Amino acid sequence: MTVTYTARVANARFCGFSKLLLAWKGSIYKVLYKEFLAFFVLYAAISITYRFFLYEDQKRYFEKLAIYCNHYASLIPMSFVLGFYVTLIVNRWWNQYTSIPLPDRIMCVLSGGLQGNDERGRLLRRSMMRYASLSALLILRSVSTAVFKRFPTMDHVVEAGFMTREERKKFEGLHSPYNKYWIPCVWFTNLAAVARCEGRIRDDHTLKLLLEELNAFRGKCSLLFHYDMVSVPLVYTQVVTLAVYSFFLVCLIGRQFLDPSQGYQGHDLDLYVPIFTLLQFFFYAGWLKVAEQLINPFGEDDDDFETNWLIDRNFQVSMMAVDEMYGDLPVMERDRYWNDSNPRPPYTAATLFGLRKPSFQGSTFDMGLFHFTDFQDTEVIVVTDTPDCVSLHTKVSLCSVGLSYWSQNQNILTEKPFQCFVNILWV
Repeated sequence: MTVTYTARVANARFCGFSKLLLAWKGSIYKVLYKEFLAFFVLYAAISITYRFFLYEDQKRYFEKLAIYCNHYASLIPMSFVLGFYVTLIVNRWWNQYTSIPLPDRIMCVLSGGLQGNDERGRLLRRSMMRYASLSALLILRSVSTAVFKRFPTMDHVVEAGFMTREERKKFEGLHSPYNKYWIPCVWFTNLAAVARCEGRIRDDHTLKLLLEELNAFRGKCSLLFHYDMVSVPLVYTQVVTLAVYSFFLVCLIGRQFLDPSQGYQGHDLDLYVPIFTLLQFFFYAGWLKVAEQLINPFGEDDDDFETNWLIDRNFQVSMMAVDEMYGDLPVMERDRYWNDSNPRPPYTAATLFGLRKPSFQGSTFDMGLFHFTDFQDTEVIVVTDTPDCVSLHTKVSLCSVGLSYWSQNQNILTEKPFQCFVNILWV
């Protein structure tokens, strides 16, 4: 469902985004064209009524109403309200993606920390990894419509292989009025304790690392659940929606082209089609549609998260890592740069331009200093012309580049410091 176009904009070029404007899937045209057509049809209907069906006195009254609406429509703070709202929604959208539980860290710790090539060791690793995947599946099934359609009942979860029938009986036998996505995580910790007692987890540090990774995984599951439960405050969404729709309802009247013969200010032309009003609707209503698309990225819109793909990928990769890849290492041999103290990987012809660029050393590395590059010893003599001041003679080492010095006597006593002046004599 996610629309990916990263490779098409890898390099900046003339009109680089122009090709993206022709895309339909996930585009603003697809999500906005119905509202845009409705706005245009209503505008055209009001315009035709004004031009052909109203009497003259009715036209004059309508013209005054149009001028009034156009004058006060600017009081609605469209940019301010929409800007903050869309920024909030986009940040929330990305935070939800980073909260999706991924098994990669758990599977690496599990593969390296739980020992045993026998069937018992394999069963422990696979069961623990499956429990982690089951917990992620249960929470995604709770928040994503696409996942729920794929696994509408626990029978489908058992049939898919994430849970055995005995585990389902145990799961359903634990009565709780709350979401029970955390139960497989507890099973995971119990199996980890069993593996530690059996000596398959060699030390407490490995056990601690494994449980920390599981807690981070479970924390992301919990965060997804709370993102689903705690929405953006409804009043905020209502204010933004009402601001946008009320603004353009007013524009249906206020942006009408009036009779130029009446001499109204700003109505010298009669263009019939309000091009800039339509553009304004396209941008502001499109902005609102962006928020509408991103406020819940676990639906089935074009740009919503590929939750079913994530389930497939995570389950396959994690089970391979803890089972098929356990103890399966390639033969170690010397690399091609074994005796080379300055290894230089080769370049293809398409990337040879990189060799012409010198290595970056720092922004001041090529800075030229042609004068005063040697350290010098100077004598700073403080001369006073009033009896109330104390004179000080001190030797300092002064770098002419930095123009800074260190005084060996920081306590200069004076009763009238503002009556003193200093003459610096270079010797």
